[in-house]
Amino acid sequence: MIQLNDKLFETFIRKEEINDKIAVLASEINSEFKNQDVIFIAILNGSFMFASDLMKKIDLNCEISFIKVSSYVGTTSTGRVDEIIGLNTSIANKNVIIVEDIVDTGITMDKVITLLSNEKPASLKICTLLYKEEAFKGKNIPHYIGFNIPNKFVVGYGLDYNEKGRNLDEIYQLKEN
Repeated sequence: MIQLNDKLFETFIRKEEINDKIAVLASEINSEFKNQDVIFIAILNGSFMFASDLMKKIDLNCEISFIKVSSYVGTTSTGRVDEIIGLNTSIANKNVIIVEDIVDTGITMDKVITLLSNEKPASLKICTLLYKEEAFKGKNIPHYIGFNIPNKFVVGYGLDYNEKGRNLDEIYQLKEN
């Protein structure tokens, strides 16, 4: 049990499970894109830990770039996506994999896909550590999914509650009262 700001959280996914799942995701990507170049685009801030651990297991000729978008205030999605830091590399005619910490409503991913599609990549796929299928309302279902989780608020391993908890090496869910 941990406390972040005014909320209590309990362990949900242990670091060993996270590491095992990342190895599986990397294996799938390595297999699908064997002998091809790939550009990974990690969504900041939340995906930084996932992107780092995933990249250590990727055996492809690849690059990584980062963009930053925001759609959360506290524990609630605002429903609005703001691009804060843009893409600094050309993705035209290249295989692109978006690396995201969590896909819940899909609003952020739909916006990111729209923005990146305008750059005419050869392929565009989504890799997410966490997916909330029951909360999903978007058009772009992730291609690579680590864990399908219930629609509960989670923190840790890059995910935050009002900027706290990103440094935790496990994932915690909000404790029910």
